Amino acid sequence: MFLALVLSLVSAVCYAAAAVVQERTAAGTADLRGALARGSWWWSVVLNGTGALLHVVALRYGPLTLVQPLGALSLVVAVPLGALIARRRTSGTQWRGMALTLAGLITLLTVTASGGAPDDSLRTGEVLVVAVAAIGVIAVLVSFATGRTARAGLAFAAASGIASGAGSTLAQKLAVGATPSWSVALVAVLTAGFAVAGVLLAQKAYRSGLGGPLALLTLVNPLTASAVGISLLGEGFQYGGTGILLALAGAAAAGRGVILLSRPQSGQDALPAHLKGGRPRAPRRTTVRAAAPGLRPARVFRSALPSTLPSTLASSGRMGAVTTDITGMSRAL
Repeated sequence: MFLALVLSLVSAVCYAAAAVVQERTAAGTADLRGALARGSWWWSVVLNGTGALLHVVALRYGPLTLVQPLGALSLVVAVPLGALIARRRTSGTQWRGMALTLAGLITLLTVTASGGAPDDSLRTGEVLVVAVAAIGVIAVLVSFATGRTARAGLAFAAASGIASGAGSTLAQKLAVGATPSWSVALVAVLTAGFAVAGVLLAQKAYRSGLGGPLALLTLVNPLTASAVGISLLGEGFQYGGTGILLALAGAAAAGRGVILLSRPQSGQDALPAHLKGGRPRAPRRTTVRAAAPGLRPARVFRSALPSTLPSTLASSGRMGAVTTDITGMSRAL
């Protein structure tokens, strides 16, 4: 159980770093093809792959309802990490969101972590049911995602969360008592397919920003896997009815925390690093006060010129420095 917890935490850090890299890559590219051509995106693939590998190993030593919710910690790590890289301050709202998310996760872990290593996995028929259902929901969500709007980003994020959650449930079959067979090979192919789909859908989701899409993805992912674990693998809650109430309270707290973390920043905190000194300002309007009521600046200037200026220039045959007085201040012309 402890090993599963540690592996899940390290996996969450890897996923968080990958999300930050993907969001910054998406912000600098016009489409998915452009992102694939950048080296930074492939570093995010390495981080996602490392996180997925640690996640699969954690499933070998802990139940799905323990390992999967810990993935939500990637949001808690990604927010301050993204702020650090962008050189901006993490707001109080974000800190409150992280505190609520952690409190909710601890509550959920308390009532769902009910055993050691899992001793059951999905049967081949159940694997196909999960895969077909996940593909159908993902197709519907993607059909609603058009453009780079916030709604499209959330739709892609939900689809990515379902793909990642489904991949996690299938990965458990590979981690728990798998023996070489055609059914295991099919599960391996489906797991890899869902993993790749989750990364690509997340990349498209981050085109609309990091907070909202990552928050929704982080919620949908464990909900998908936990729903499969409870409905098909017999995993449940401790403490009976009290445990269910605590789980609901923890889910509400975590959900509230995710909402706070997904709110867009405002003011100085939201400025890019090169604008940290303040927002771009319009040029100041300079007002020249007249020396006396009713006089315009041009008249003040002309009235202060010496009367001998034309003759001085004519006699010298060249332009020289002429000292004049404008409203009591000596200027060299």
